[in-house]
Amino acid sequence: MTREEALNLYFLDARAKLIDLAAFLDRVERCPGEDDFRLRAFRIALQHLSESQPDKARAVLTTLSDPTTEPLPVATIKGATGAWPQFKD
Repeated sequence: MTREEALNLYFLDARAKLIDLAAFLDRVERCPGEDDFRLRAFRIALQHLSESQPDKARAVLTTLSDPTTEPLPVATIKGATGAWPQFKD
């Protein structure tokens, strides 16, 4: 597949997702309060999209993932948060 073919096939879907992300950030930023670990990780992950390096999806996923390898003895929360709570930027 050529780059033009890939653009023709995927651009409109990616454009819609980008607009959704912008709307999400607009909504969050209108609310009072401080950024938490999720938003800090999200902002770092977004930076990977403008880099010229390959494997952007891997970089985003790694940024949002728990880097530890040892299992916890007991779960500390009931649901997933989508980002590692101990994220440090």
